[in-house]
Amino acid sequence: MVINAVPSIEMVRFVNSGTEACMGMLRLARAYTGKEKIIKFEGCYHGHADSFLVKAGSGVATLGLPDSPGVPKAATSATLTVAYNDLDGVKELFSTNKGEIAAVVLEPVVGNAGFIVPKKEFLGGLREITLVEGALLVFDEVMTGFRLAYGGAQEYFGITPDLTTLGKIIGGGLPVGAYGGRKEIMQMVAPAGPMYQAGTLSGNPLAMTAGIMTLKRLQQPGTYEYLDSITGKLVAGLLKAGHEAGHELCGGHIRGMFGFFFTAGPVYSFSDAKKSDTGKFAKFHRGMLERGVYLAPSQYEAGFTGLAHTEDDINFTISAAKEVFQSI
Repeated sequence: MVINAVPSIEMVRFVNSGTEACMGMLRLARAYTGKEKIIKFEGCYHGHADSFLVKAGSGVATLGLPDSPGVPKAATSATLTVAYNDLDGVKELFSTNKGEIAAVVLEPVVGNAGFIVPKKEFLGGLREITLVEGALLVFDEVMTGFRLAYGGAQEYFGITPDLTTLGKIIGGGLPVGAYGGRKEIMQMVAPAGPMYQAGTLSGNPLAMTAGIMTLKRLQQPGTYEYLDSITGKLVAGLLKAGHEAGHELCGGHIRGMFGFFFTAGPVYSFSDAKKSDTGKFAKFHRGMLERGVYLAPSQYEAGFTGLAHTEDDINFTISAAKEVFQSI
């Protein structure tokens, strides 16, 4: 079902989390290309493996932590970072590390530094650069997979990467992840090939059964139109309420994924996101929580709607937000 859904995936390996999927993906990219260096983007989060804890998003960004203690310098020396949406910066890294870069890894829509969308030319530009330079393009779709479209962000934007990672959404929220891609690359993974990766609980029947039922539900007609409708209404209502109360606010959504920042914007990178008033967000979050709405407790986390959410839920949330915006 995953192979049929996701354009880039011809073979898939199930694992137990998004972190594990990204660990396997990284080892595979290096094994396949014979190169060690990777490019990641500031504020993007790809799990807590050592190689990825460089200018990371998610809780690392929320808590304002430096690159994590306990990570050896050697583990991150091959990790190159650049600002999201900065194609010239990517070209420069390839120029100064000629023939050494195995892969460019990114969240096609950032969710771990808040909700940040790619500029029109960004994903296509990365696809062109990686093809020219002989590096793999990897989409971390732990957040965007099956949310932006049934085939993920790669279907939505029409850009096909070489490898893709997926997370808990494919198991209906149970502990599950996956990495997959072109058959010639995936055949490097044991037992088909020499790159070892395994896990006792990988592909366990409970997670797989939940995943099958989840994907069946997502295939029903109108699923993504409904998500787009309720999420669009939610974001428009939040922004309107905030602006009417005199707050600087920007935000947006794609299908079931959304976000907003306490800054005038626009936000195209983690450095833009960091201009947000996090103190004001904290007050807003507390006020919403007190009114029965539980948002992600960080300015640097995207939000998600689900098929269980109703129009009443959206109206309730907007109504609560109006009160809170007026009070902070």
